Amino acid sequence: MSVIEDCLGNTGFYEERGADAVLLVHGLTGTPAEMRHIAKRLMKQGYSVMCPALAGHCGTVSDLKKSRWQDWYASMDRAFEALKTKHERVYVSGLSMGALIGLLLAAEKGKRVDGLGLLSTTFFYDGWNMPRLRRKLFLPIALHSPLRYFLSWKENPPYGIKCERTRALVHAILENRDALASEKVGIFHTPGVTVHQCAKLIKAAKKVLPKVHSPALIVHATEDDMASVKNAHFVAQRISSERVETFFVDDTYHVLTLDKRKDDVAKRLAEFFKKCAAHAMVAA
Repeated sequence: MSVIEDCLGNTGFYEERGADAVLLVHGLTGTPAEMRHIAKRLMKQGYSVMCPALAGHCGTVSDLKKSRWQDWYASMDRAFEALKTKHERVYVSGLSMGALIGLLLAAEKGKRVDGLGLLSTTFFYDGWNMPRLRRKLFLPIALHSPLRYFLSWKENPPYGIKCERTRALVHAILENRDALASEKVGIFHTPGVTVHQCAKLIKAAKKVLPKVHSPALIVHATEDDMASVKNAHFVAQRISSERVETFFVDDTYHVLTLDKRKDDVAKRLAEFFKKCAAHAMVAA
């Protein structure tokens, strides 16, 4: 088994196409499947693409509850280093909590991360589908009391997806209680202990923002149901990258990689990474 294969787990994937590679990081309680469409578009543009499963994900709720945010990060750290053994330039693009892991990688690896694609970056759960009462009451209980070991946060429709057809497919899998649902669409009951770990990850990512120097493309939906555009501005104002681009997308919700504008998001990512490569060659 190769170093790269060892990083993938049962549900991750790696496709070798070109000299430059993109490490895709799926979201909290999500799966590599949510990054497949973006991966295919990037491969058509000549990129090799890798998307491993985050540690503790794509299995049972018990597996998820046993994992810590450091485990999630470590699984992507290993994947990044494995890609670096085969590809001179490696870009990182993460969705939601995956974007935070991308920021942590860039802060630690420096400009070895040749570019960042930050999709629906989530520091604040302040989208229009996040009830204030839940934020004020549930989160403090989940974070600061033993009840976090027993509570869970159920995700309700629209599941971060505006496209009615895609949303219906997700809903059908959940309603049928498919045995492989966690591999296909992820876990939609986030345990309180996982929310607690998520809060720790957010805190860690906030601290390292000034240490991020890699070129960054920040992509965010104007109608994000989970995390408002405040999150995009928060990142743009605090990272130290010399080149930061923002791309605000309408007619889509939080899961940009599956929703109506997924092709536009993939196209912009590919264009941005090509600009990063061109700039690097000129600078050299």
